[in-house]
Amino acid sequence: MVPAERLHQIRERFEYLEARMASGTGDIAALGREYAELRPVVEQIANWERLRADLSEAEAMLSDPEMKALAEEELPQLRALLPEVEHALQLALLPRDAADARPAILEIRPGTGGEEAALFAADLARMYQRYGDSRGWRWEVIEEQATEIGGLKELVVRIEGENVFARLKYESGVHRVQRVPETESGGRIHTSAATVAVLPEAEAVDIEIAAGDIRIDTMRASGAGGQHVNTTDSAVRITHLPTGIVVTSSEKSQHRNREIAMNVLRARLYDLERQKAADARASDRKAQVGSGDRSERIRTYNFPQGRMTDHRIGLTLYRLEQIMGGDLDEIVDALTADAQAAQLAEMGA
Repeated sequence: MVPAERLHQIRERFEYLEARMASGTGDIAALGREYAELRPVVEQIANWERLRADLSEAEAMLSDPEMKALAEEELPQLRALLPEVEHALQLALLPRDAADARPAILEIRPGTGGEEAALFAADLARMYQRYGDSRGWRWEVIEEQATEIGGLKELVVRIEGENVFARLKYESGVHRVQRVPETESGGRIHTSAATVAVLPEAEAVDIEIAAGDIRIDTMRASGAGGQHVNTTDSAVRITHLPTGIVVTSSEKSQHRNREIAMNVLRARLYDLERQKAADARASDRKAQVGSGDRSERIRTYNFPQGRMTDHRIGLTLYRLEQIMGGDLDEIVDALTADAQAAQLAEMGA
């Protein structure tokens, strides 16, 4: 189990933060974030200590003839509860991904399958937007290119809210669909795909971009299908010369477009650094969930059977309509639990 000294240090830090916040000194916002992160951990520590105290008390009651019967009734229940409480504490103590609480950049693009892949990309965008709406997240479109019949050539959005990246980070990869396309007159089932990338938003302190490493071009923005042409050069395209990454933003304000494009570029570079670090940690083996491989086929949506299968954890659900309607919590929770189990296994817990 966890060393008592570590639990003591966590409690001391929590009490220190509480005192600093009460005094109104220091960076209250930063103190509040750390306090909020530690609070559930401290609560789990308290639960575990309370249960252990109850166990000790019940075991001591065995030697008291008047209390022995009550102790013998309580002890099996308390002992059965202990592994569950210990597991909850182990999960609470797992190292947190520093990016979990950050906003995310969501990118969706069609893969193989032509117009049907573009239509599926639009379906995925609606699925994520409905999921975000159910959690109270804010959705800001950065770049959107639509097809004439309602598909997507590209969508880049910024999503802000509580634990956005934590809930979406396992969505990156290739999403495959099997269905009869709207464009198919013969009723045959086709397979097509779309790619999803979820990047944590980076802060300026995370990634420093030298002015000489970027080229900024301005161009005329246009709406869906090339309509509503803007007569001013407001759209911005930024090219990161060392990596070749290209980011565009087509809002009405050129100043705002520069800001948005730089944020997206910073997020992509930050994601590259995270991937390098993850590859270094997992050089001897590849994690089943969260490898971040954008080319990995992670999920299949089979419309004729109403089935969704996540191939990384072997999860199959026969409620595709609800899933496409944004009901993703069961999938996200299962992926998170699998990743946590792998972390616990790595730590020998």
